[in-house]
Amino acid sequence: MTDHTTSQTGTPVSSDDQSLTAGNNGVTALHDRYLVEKLAQFNRERIPERIVHAKGGGAFGDFVVTGDVSAYTKAAVFQPGAETETLIRFSSVAGEQGSPDTWRDVRGFSTKFYTSEGNYDIVGNNTPVFFIKDGIKFPDFIHSQKRLPGSGLRDADMQWDFWTLSPESAHQVTYLMGDRGLPKSWRTMPGFGSHTYQWINAAGEQFWVKYHFVSNQGNVEMYGEEAEAIAGADADYYRRDLYEAIEAGDFPSWTLKVQIMPYEDAKTYRFNPFDLTKVWPHADFPLHEIGIFTLNRNPENFFAQIEQAAFSPANTVRGISISPDKMLMARVFSYPDAQRYRVGTNYNELPVNAPKSQVNSYTQDGAARHGFKPADAPVYAPNSFGGPTADAAAAGEGSWESDGALVRAAATLHPEDDDFGQPGTLYREVFDDAAKQRILETLTGAVGGVKSDEIRERAIQYWTNVDATLGAKLRAELAKAAAGIETANEAAEFVGVAK
Repeated sequence: MTDHTTSQTGTPVSSDDQSLTAGNNGVTALHDRYLVEKLAQFNRERIPERIVHAKGGGAFGDFVVTGDVSAYTKAAVFQPGAETETLIRFSSVAGEQGSPDTWRDVRGFSTKFYTSEGNYDIVGNNTPVFFIKDGIKFPDFIHSQKRLPGSGLRDADMQWDFWTLSPESAHQVTYLMGDRGLPKSWRTMPGFGSHTYQWINAAGEQFWVKYHFVSNQGNVEMYGEEAEAIAGADADYYRRDLYEAIEAGDFPSWTLKVQIMPYEDAKTYRFNPFDLTKVWPHADFPLHEIGIFTLNRNPENFFAQIEQAAFSPANTVRGISISPDKMLMARVFSYPDAQRYRVGTNYNELPVNAPKSQVNSYTQDGAARHGFKPADAPVYAPNSFGGPTADAAAAGEGSWESDGALVRAAATLHPEDDDFGQPGTLYREVFDDAAKQRILETLTGAVGGVKSDEIRERAIQYWTNVDATLGAKLRAELAKAAAGIETANEAAEFVGVAK
């Protein structure tokens, strides 16, 4: 038996293809309630897209602990033998909803663990660093990477003006302009928590950590020409690749590893360990395996389960806290605030965001509230009627705020803190000769799009600060390109005169 169409309130509908008209004059009747309902609902189908990381995709999976880090954290999700349901969303940073997946960009790598103690989110990227180190600069940075208010076009001058006036960006821009800026797929790229986080063990001892997601498919990138061709042929290339691989039973997986720094070491380490533009060399702090997560289930509804998925670094659990990383502290406010605006004040009640553990909260009301306690349950604290109470044992989690020496260390220069040292090391010691040639070609094209002579000169100096040889080669390539344009213009003028 076929089900009959109804309105949203369950009333049977007589026609789904003919609206109600008044008399014989063909005028549509305003009291056609089903027509009005369909159009009004259609006009409200979309919610605001994310200001950053708008274009993306994701899937569900499982995380299984394979290592033993119980000496460093009491978080249930990371204890030996634990298995946890997960959701991962991959994305591009700068592009809008309809932008091509294969534009050169940093890729978002966000993981939600539905743990037995509440949701834990690691909201990171496919690079271990970021463009800036202080959240106060984030709106300006994003504006510089988006579009001009007049023409609505992206602008090379605007991008390079911000980057060259913000030298801390050099490490991330080196990753972006190198091969890491064009992964072959989401499945074949690494992920990083990027920030420094705090772990606390059962004895109350504190440690600093950085997360690394190592692709078990290997790291595979593509060349610029291939990326441009795909962008014109299939804007959803990454999204399609992930969905079809999982549908075919080819489940991608990553091994989650962590670097661990003793608490006191942060005060004297050669780099500021809370600076998001810096990495911790593996020679100083090697990787420890935690476990493996596998994506094995595609969303049943993309909008409900991926577009409305809300990730936030504010979502922590016992045994895990934030650090004095100034970007992280800003994101702890900014992310949930953005989700309340974008999805709604009760976004955590949506199935994709709701924790699997019990929620005991005194929040109430607000748009789209559907969960509620019994009528006789108290709605305030403290109360005398058996309502939930705060757990004093949670005090002291993340107690670095009262450590004056640590706070001062986080705000001052460490012995080897500078903006160009690590990107220079990345270029000289990690990039092979072919990768060095590719980044030179990429930079020639990117900086060649700058119209301002002053900004172009600053961009050349920016890369000279990263590596003197690279800067000299870039200057030479830009000069050759400019000479070629002048020659072409002269030839065109000559042809015009001859005609």
